[in-house]
Amino acid sequence: MKRLLIVYASQTGHTLQLLDAFCQPLLPLCAELSISRLSAEAADLDDLLAADAIVLATPENFGYMAGKVKDFFDRTYYPAQGKTEGLPYLMLVSAGTDGLGAIQAMRRIACGYGWKEVLPPLLAQGEVLPQHREQAMELGEMLAAGMLVGRW
Repeated sequence: MKRLLIVYASQTGHTLQLLDAFCQPLLPLCAELSISRLSAEAADLDDLLAADAIVLATPENFGYMAGKVKDFFDRTYYPAQGKTEGLPYLMLVSAGTDGLGAIQAMRRIACGYGWKEVLPPLLAQGEVLPQHREQAMELGEMLAAGMLVGRW
């Protein structure tokens, strides 16, 4: 069984709206895909090492990722060195501005882990709209399909 780790932070609920939409198409796949949906403060090294792919979901805070997501990276980065190379990942970002600071920062850190970005990030600027939810659902479907057929 493939294991998907979802690490998230949310203060206003916008990121959770994206995450709920992302997870919706994954629910029927529970027999083939194990999903660990954990807040960034609850996720730890063991969760990361057990994952076959990771989703990072965060609001943009002051042009950066949420501090709790950064803390997850801080707690796992050095202990995971050389153990998660090639891990497929994607990002979901809710932003009040352009969101690029959060995306760029997470990409830099993911590069240090040696992870592979397999799908483009979803960036929802402002309120989460129906098209953002649709995009999140499509990303969920594509990530799951890629995992289950061994593409990543």
